[in-house]
Amino acid sequence: MLAEKISVNIFGKLTRDLYSGYIGGDSSRKAYVLSSEPVREYFRGIVIAEAVFDGGDERLIIADENTPYYEPDIRVSLSYLKNTKLTDIRCLYEKSCGAVIFYNGKSTTRILLVKNNNGRYWSFPKGHIEIGETEEQTAIREIKEETSLEVEIKDGFREVSDYCPFGKIRKRVVFFLAQAFTDSVRVQEEEIAEYIWVDLQQARKLCSYDNDLRIISKAETMIKMIK
Repeated sequence: MLAEKISVNIFGKLTRDLYSGYIGGDSSRKAYVLSSEPVREYFRGIVIAEAVFDGGDERLIIADENTPYYEPDIRVSLSYLKNTKLTDIRCLYEKSCGAVIFYNGKSTTRILLVKNNNGRYWSFPKGHIEIGETEEQTAIREIKEETSLEVEIKDGFREVSDYCPFGKIRKRVVFFLAQAFTDSVRVQEEEIAEYIWVDLQQARKLCSYDNDLRIISKAETMIKMIK
């Protein structure tokens, strides 16, 4: 039911931004509403998550269709519920962070491309944001985990890629520009199938998606300014 429009009758406020209610006129179909604005007796939004709690209790999570809530945000809000524990969740919005990593060699500047185990295309290291992390912290952590590289995030570069990779899931990836001070990579084999250091011209030939090509062009401009 992700992304479906739902009407909820509100019968209680649970926390600062979490409300309890039931769908339409059916009091047996309970749901939660997430809203930063006050909600009174009625709310209409879209299903942003399907959640399962202790004992197999299933609830839909509803929010305004113009306000994306990512999994860490939803988990934090649900963590304040008393006498119940979230056991599984499937979310409409997903957010990952990563970086275009460049390394200045003796003769040329190269960037790092990786190919995930479940993917067929070259792109940049990235991963899902976790509770309590900033976007930059996620990018640094994921780069370290996937490539063993310690990098320096450069100011003034933040590119966003929005797309729907499968079904109704709405994915946002935030890319930064990061400098590596070694080209020695040790990949996380559970996540990364291949890696390659290439110059910017080669990167354009290997990358297939328009968003990646746009980000490479923006990165090239920034790298020239740094050098």
